Parts: sequence; structure tokens; C-alpha cells
Amino acid sequence: SMDSADAQPDQMSNGSSTIEFLLLAFADTQELQLLTFWLFLGIYLAALLGNGLIISVVACDHHLHTPMYYFLLNLSVLDLGSISTTLPKAMANS
Repeated sequence: SMDSADAQPDQMSNGSSTIEFLLLAFADTQELQLLTFWLFLGIYLAALLGNGLIISVVACDHHLHTPMYYFLLNLSVLDLGSISTTLPKAMANS
């Protein structure tokens, strides 16, 4: 018969851990850094314009004061908050 120790596979614990990380730039050359900066700036301005338009239209038009448009307004505000924290940092890094 088999021992109980032979029936179970050996389990090893994962001892690896990450203490720090290094954030590198997207590009090494100045031209590519400027290209990524302008690309991120265009994406950021398009997101600001689109979400600002949605927020202003839903807030100003009384026919749009329904639950569906309140959820759309909420998503636009959340998108503005999330993109305003990530993209300016990416633009500063590039």
C-alpha cells in the first residue's frame, strides 16, 4: 500500500517578491518622445472634449434627466477623473 506522504504531491511555496520597479520612457530619441507627447495630448484633449460635451448636454437638457443619461453622465465623470490622473503623468514622462 502507499503511504499518505506519497499520495500528496510536494507543494513548494513561492518565495519571490517584487520590492521596487523601474518606469522607463517609451522612446529613447527626442523625436519619438515628442511624437508620444503630442499623441497623448491629442488623446487627452479628445477625451476632455467628448466627456465635457456629454456632461454639459445631459446637465443642460431637461429631457435627458432620465436614469440612462444619469448613468452616462456618471461614466463621463469617472472617465474624466481616471484619464486626468494617468495621461498627464504619461505626458510628463515623455
